[in-house]
Amino acid sequence: MKRDSIYYQIFKRFPALIFELVDDRPQEPQNYRFESVEVKETSFRIDGVFLPPEGATPRVIFFAEVQFQKDEALYHRFFTESMMYLNRNQSQYDDWYCVVIFPSRSLEPSDTRTHRIFLNSDQVQRIYLDELGNPDTLPIGINLMQLTIASSETMAQQAKQLIERVQLESTGTLPKNEIIDIITTIAVYKFSSLSREEVEAMLGLSLEETRVYREAKALGREEQKAEILKAAVPLLLKTGMSIEQIAQQLNVDVEAVRLAAQQNTDE
Repeated sequence: MKRDSIYYQIFKRFPALIFELVDDRPQEPQNYRFESVEVKETSFRIDGVFLPPEGATPRVIFFAEVQFQKDEALYHRFFTESMMYLNRNQSQYDDWYCVVIFPSRSLEPSDTRTHRIFLNSDQVQRIYLDELGNPDTLPIGINLMQLTIASSETMAQQAKQLIERVQLESTGTLPKNEIIDIITTIAVYKFSSLSREEVEAMLGLSLEETRVYREAKALGREEQKAEILKAAVPLLLKTGMSIEQIAQQLNVDVEAVRLAAQQNTDE
């Protein structure tokens, strides 16, 4: 499963979810922005930075890392990236916290001594998703994150139960349709070998109502359009029509016609 992209989607749509996990919640958590930030003049990229809303007092930045593979260099990299960002953006914050999310304690780096000044402080919190408790008794946001670590045997049932909870319970500021979109996206990634009909039957809903299906359908249309252009453009060029005339005739962008013409030339 592409968990990195799943968590990017989760936090991009619902930045406040990260604060369901941490002990020290900031003011206005619902107004935080989630960004993937590149630290200039280095090869480092911080996957999760939660930036406070304008006018917040104090201005607290949260750095997040979701780690689903064993990586002994994780803490070396993560704390270096975070400190570099703080050094380059001193005027943008008053305080900071780091949150590291593991599916289980077994994937944490074995060396917790080298960075003990961070790991033992109240500014760094380590989360183990499998130790948070029974999904049925947890907030829907945490339940959603736990779904990413469900086994193939339990995923379908947990996803169906979560969908039922979303439909029946209040989700606060989280839009219900957005949560269901994330649930179906997780299921589609998890069961990539299944057909749409099989995933629909498993979840008990129609994927046509969800974003993941709409995006896939749109991608299919774009790919189909590209194939049509690839076949039609060379034939129309042979009639003496210009790139611009073909674009106007087919009601597409000039660049799309140029690309189709170039692909034909390359082949």
